[in-house]
Amino acid sequence: MQHLIYLVPLMAIIGLIYTLLKFRWVVKQDAGTPRMKEISNHIAEGAMAFLKSEWKILGYFVVIVAILLGVLANANPHSHWMISVSFVIGAVLSAVAGYIGMRAATFANVRTANAARTSLRKALNVSFGGGAVMGVGVAGLAVLGLGGLYIILKHFFAPDADLNSSEMLTTIEVLTGFSLGAESIALFARVGGGIYTKAADVGADLVGKVEKGIPEDDPRNPATIADNVGDNVGDVAGMGADLFGSYVATVLATIVLGQQIDVADGADFLGGYSPVVLPMLIAGIGILFSIIGTFFVKISENAGVNTKTVQKALNMGNWGSIILTAIASAGLVYWILPEQMELRGFEFTKNGVMGAIVVGLAVGALMTIITEYYTAMDKRPVNSIIKKSSTGHATNVIGGLAVGMESTFLPILVLAAGIVASYKCAGLYGVSIAAAAMMATTAMQLAIDAFGPIADNAGGIAEMSELPKEVREKTDVLDAVGNTTAATGKGFAIASAALTALALFAAFVGVAGIKGIDIYKANVLASLFLGAMIPFIFSALAIRAVGEAAMAMVEEVRRQFRTIPGIMEGTATPEYDKCVAISTEASLKKMVVPGAIAIISPIIIGFLPGFGAESLGGFLAGATVSGVLLGMFQNNSGGAWDNAKKSFEKGVEINGEMFHKKSDPHKASVTGDTVGDPFKDTSGPSMNILIKLMSIVSLVIAPTLAQVEGNVVKHPAPVKQEMTRNTPVAPGKIAANFGGISK
Repeated sequence: MQHLIYLVPLMAIIGLIYTLLKFRWVVKQDAGTPRMKEISNHIAEGAMAFLKSEWKILGYFVVIVAILLGVLANANPHSHWMISVSFVIGAVLSAVAGYIGMRAATFANVRTANAARTSLRKALNVSFGGGAVMGVGVAGLAVLGLGGLYIILKHFFAPDADLNSSEMLTTIEVLTGFSLGAESIALFARVGGGIYTKAADVGADLVGKVEKGIPEDDPRNPATIADNVGDNVGDVAGMGADLFGSYVATVLATIVLGQQIDVADGADFLGGYSPVVLPMLIAGIGILFSIIGTFFVKISENAGVNTKTVQKALNMGNWGSIILTAIASAGLVYWILPEQMELRGFEFTKNGVMGAIVVGLAVGALMTIITEYYTAMDKRPVNSIIKKSSTGHATNVIGGLAVGMESTFLPILVLAAGIVASYKCAGLYGVSIAAAAMMATTAMQLAIDAFGPIADNAGGIAEMSELPKEVREKTDVLDAVGNTTAATGKGFAIASAALTALALFAAFVGVAGIKGIDIYKANVLASLFLGAMIPFIFSALAIRAVGEAAMAMVEEVRRQFRTIPGIMEGTATPEYDKCVAISTEASLKKMVVPGAIAIISPIIIGFLPGFGAESLGGFLAGATVSGVLLGMFQNNSGGAWDNAKKSFEKGVEINGEMFHKKSDPHKASVTGDTVGDPFKDTSGPSMNILIKLMSIVSLVIAPTLAQVEGNVVKHPAPVKQEMTRNTPVAPGKIAANFGGISK
């Protein structure tokens, strides 16, 4: 049964086959009228042009970092120059993941618009089909890349080695390069795509909706093509690279901690390797059951055109995949894991591991429910923003900020409870396997997330093609649900990031050779504050970039309305390409500094004289806490503002009076949505990548830090005491158990 690991790439290949078949099905659907095809081609060409420009810049970055990693590996006895190759593979697959999503979306958007001419059922099938291509394709690439690379590296470095051998340490150290590559590209793709899409969106809304009073996606608006291109490069390609990196980092964190586990009598069903193999197998079965879950997403032909019908169908697919994955995970745990395990003095059983998996799934489900409550239409938070819109723009903004801040309370309680519960179940391995369980159904989560931008684009194409009003009504229903699912997806990603960052943090402490983090030390306390500052300065740079690019976009749109006769009458064609160029140039220039901060800051703290590994641990702790809170706040406030605006488009009652589009409260809601756009689509979703990327960079340099500081890093000997998951940890043992090393 040693060959069980080969099931991991096999399950990934099954997922990629499904992706190909589903993609071919989407392409075969009718793309509609010549005008619809023309607009769709403009969007696809703009998105592809942006990706090519972005890849050119990132190509230089990948080459430089790969060389630096190779140099660093030569100074590290537990590393190897192949970490550079691993890094490049991770970066390339992350970029490919984004490309798959973008291609699927640009084919599905026009076909969704055409399907909406027939029924809501058919429009959902096509839009969700495009999302499923992206979701399963990204998950399949991640599992194939990580599982396949693990098999190759183990065969190369440690074909017959024990789990705790130096050869396995080298294998996993090289494997971290794959995650570093994936997360690096994800951050640049997310930030660059987010700046692009929000610069165009804000510019289009402020001039088109507020100043000129024309509908969203009106072909008379010069920024409308750039806006629709942005949906693909930011909300689709950026999101695909984002969740690819998150998926890989989560599984990697569990592998790193699994390698440090002592198995009773030194062997188990897989020769001691089951704690390492388990997260990869769970990721693999998550793909299979996400595929099955896609068949649950359907509505009847006579279903009403409303958000509840669509949301219920998506929930069926989501819950179906989660429940089936949980059942299959239980089978794996009880089949391959040994009865007794120990990690850094904490003893636990297979029952404890299963308990941690259940905790992880529960945390993910609760995070989805809570985020949906704070961002969905017809719920108290969004209704409160709608009510405040009746008294002006300022009160709308105040209401949205209050909702975002309030929305951090329940998720943090859930996260804190999840961390404590999963730790009690299986120690630090329990925390990491809980995160892996949360991310197991990433394929389904991403499919649900991606269908929203596809529906949004479909609505834009319907508007620009001047299709009947009822077509736009159907796409607006899908888009409104997509706003909620996008917010829940981002909340889900941040929750998993918190658990993953904690697992990576624990791995860093052990590999760096430090016994604990003492915040009474001045340098550690200073680093804690410095780390907490990073998410704020990162957000400031990202939001400022959106604001500056949006200002340029607004001026360009105003210029065209002012100097090109016939635009408002519809007799002249706007210069769409100039708006596309503004977004492209701004996003590529301004994504560099925020991305560099995430990569360079841990290196500076780690090697700065007087600081070192322990200070870097404090730095990571501060960044993780503030990053999680800031990400939740921005995502939820932005999502709530967006759906408050969309509520006016179908009509809302405030104090007994009905308000619709173009009313003063609606204009106030547009302002709030404009403020929330960079929150929810640029800086907010980047927080989960930011905190994980800094942890991974720290993990990569940890062996060098240990060598510089003279720490002896080894797997700890078993602690001779009765300690189970129900036995409280003595206060004096907390730091030692967390560090798990000796000098």
